[in-house]
Amino acid sequence: MLLRGRPRALGAAALLLLLLLLIGFFLFGGDPDCELGSEREARRGEGGGGDPGSVPGSPTPRVPSDGRLRPRGAAAFDGVPPADPGGHNRSDCVPPPPPPKCELLQVAIVCAGHNSSRDVVTLVKSLLFYRKNPLHLHLVTDAVARNILEMLFHTWMVPAVQISFYNADELKPQVSWIPNRHYSGLYGLMKLVLPTALPPDLARVIVLDTDVTFASDIAELWALFAHFSDKQAIGLVENQSDWYLGNLWRNHRPWPALGRGFNTGVILLRLDRLRQAGWEQMWKLTATRELLTLPATSLADQDIFNAVIKEHPWLVQPLPCIWNVQLSDHTLAERCYSEASDLKVIHWNSPKKLRVKNKHVESFRNLYLTFLEYDGNLLRRELFGCPCPPPPGAEQLQQALAQLEEQDSCFEFRQQQLTVHRVHITFLPHKPPPTQPHDVTLVAQLSMERLQMLEALCRHWPGPMSLALYLTDAEAQQFLRFVETSAVLSARQDVAYHVMYREGSLYPINQLRNVALAQALTPYVFLSDIDFLPAHSLYDYLRASIEQLELGGRRKAALVVPAFETLHYRFRFPSSKAELLALLDAGSLYTFRHHEWPQGHAPTDYARWREAQAPYRVRWVADYEPYVVVPRDCPRYDPRFVGFGWNKVAHIIELDAQEYELLVLPEAFTIHLPHAPSLDITRFRSNPTYRDCLRALKDEFHQDLSRHYGAAALKYLTALQLPRGPT
Repeated sequence: MLLRGRPRALGAAALLLLLLLLIGFFLFGGDPDCELGSEREARRGEGGGGDPGSVPGSPTPRVPSDGRLRPRGAAAFDGVPPADPGGHNRSDCVPPPPPPKCELLQVAIVCAGHNSSRDVVTLVKSLLFYRKNPLHLHLVTDAVARNILEMLFHTWMVPAVQISFYNADELKPQVSWIPNRHYSGLYGLMKLVLPTALPPDLARVIVLDTDVTFASDIAELWALFAHFSDKQAIGLVENQSDWYLGNLWRNHRPWPALGRGFNTGVILLRLDRLRQAGWEQMWKLTATRELLTLPATSLADQDIFNAVIKEHPWLVQPLPCIWNVQLSDHTLAERCYSEASDLKVIHWNSPKKLRVKNKHVESFRNLYLTFLEYDGNLLRRELFGCPCPPPPGAEQLQQALAQLEEQDSCFEFRQQQLTVHRVHITFLPHKPPPTQPHDVTLVAQLSMERLQMLEALCRHWPGPMSLALYLTDAEAQQFLRFVETSAVLSARQDVAYHVMYREGSLYPINQLRNVALAQALTPYVFLSDIDFLPAHSLYDYLRASIEQLELGGRRKAALVVPAFETLHYRFRFPSSKAELLALLDAGSLYTFRHHEWPQGHAPTDYARWREAQAPYRVRWVADYEPYVVVPRDCPRYDPRFVGFGWNKVAHIIELDAQEYELLVLPEAFTIHLPHAPSLDITRFRSNPTYRDCLRALKDEFHQDLSRHYGAAALKYLTALQLPRGPT
């Protein structure tokens, strides 16, 4: 039961609250119709009055008499003529209607190098997470970024996403004459040439820096094109620092700008209007004139965009600040919004990136980290009710998957064989050494639980390496931190790391090997495994052996590196063959898998190797699986073999079928280190169905050999009839 006087008291309180809200709304710059400049311009007429430094045609803001900041989405900061005088930064405005559901949204990004490519992936994840429209990404890249991103998007197979690449090197001459102090270098100027670089029939595009993170559907940003006047061609958010006011330090001379200027991390471009207005001549004339008195640009393209807008203010349509919340070193972004949840795009435009200071930075950082570690496989979803052509190869893949029988006891194996894994090649900066005619790259694959073996491998192998890692998105970031904090690993620029993202329950060992093999850049490769340490002298010895044996040309040879193992987690690694033989005789070392699977390496003929002074030839024998050095263009591994078993055996058969000589090197050796058994080998040992499926895969492999090599494959079929177990 309510007390008798409470209804009246509640009603009076509600009326008082409503009155306060209305007073606050009109005092602090609220605008009932929330018009953008182009709409009010039509009502006021061309050339209407405005504040000094304001954009012509923009509405005059309601500024409090004390000059203090408006509480939410304010257009300008304390006492400064606004570049956005119409209150366009208000986050409480009613948003324009979104574009049609299936309209193709155009997005342009400039990207160069390994680190920037990783940033693009995080940005694209945030775009894909919220988007409801098809996207066409226009990527202006250098050769490194194109190589990375072309492979990534090809294997990502995201529906309703088109990718076009543009060669940044071809655009460099258009901007190379501009001195630029910004860390982005020439690539930081390339947004200036997008109207001529992008296809001439492309009328509108959203341009994004690689260091932005979306917190909303990009279609809402695209919808702001509807508020452009007939002349406006560039949509920008006001710069959220005092940079262009020239008061950050003594003798600070920024480029000219309208009020606080604008930030170019997020741009809406009407390309058709810029072309009609003579944009190329416009920005070049402005830049040339300003460079007569200024030594260089400090903020790359942003300085030139602002100088042009200062001279031609009719070009710009100010955008709400929530579409580019800038976390620069001198950021005033906190004045843009009242709640972090209001924001649409976060711009990490400080060199400090995630370490920048802001009262909401923890919330922003969590959003960024969410997408950084988000499983990209989950973004392969179709757009509901929006028919789009499938990614290349998707239809064939779906047809092959549809033919699988889920009741098949080997369904897991067959599904894993057909899985297309996302692949991010050269995940970290990589500087390959100059090409040498006899150089060798060590090729291997690993997962997270073998990461601790990398440092020892780097100490033993001073030459180039190509390593494929099977990781989740979150594990990839852990790996990145592991390398950055390791003095050994961070010092090696000749090690290429390629991430294949985890999907499925079986380890795709041969697909990983093929990724690493395909990215090797030297003429020869040493096909190893991550749990082996090569002799300290092996790299130099292999190069000398390749030269002495005069490999190459028509002679096809696989150089066998004898494999040994220790059961001790700590032991003294032999520095020579003589020391290795002493450890072997003392029982501290064994020939590899001597106790479990001797036929895998017995054909190497270890007894002969003990006395050998020169390379000797051995013949292929069933189940032989040595570690070999071969030309880079050797046969690839058979991807049907996933998990444990027969993955190397099948490859050696393929080498033999293609008439590779097997030559054992007398001074070479590599040693296997002990570790906990993998999940796949545990399943093989404990699960009869697993072993049955492996036998089925072997039968299919031999059938394919017969079809490909005909009568020459008979010896492999005969060997299959012998009672042997897999390896």
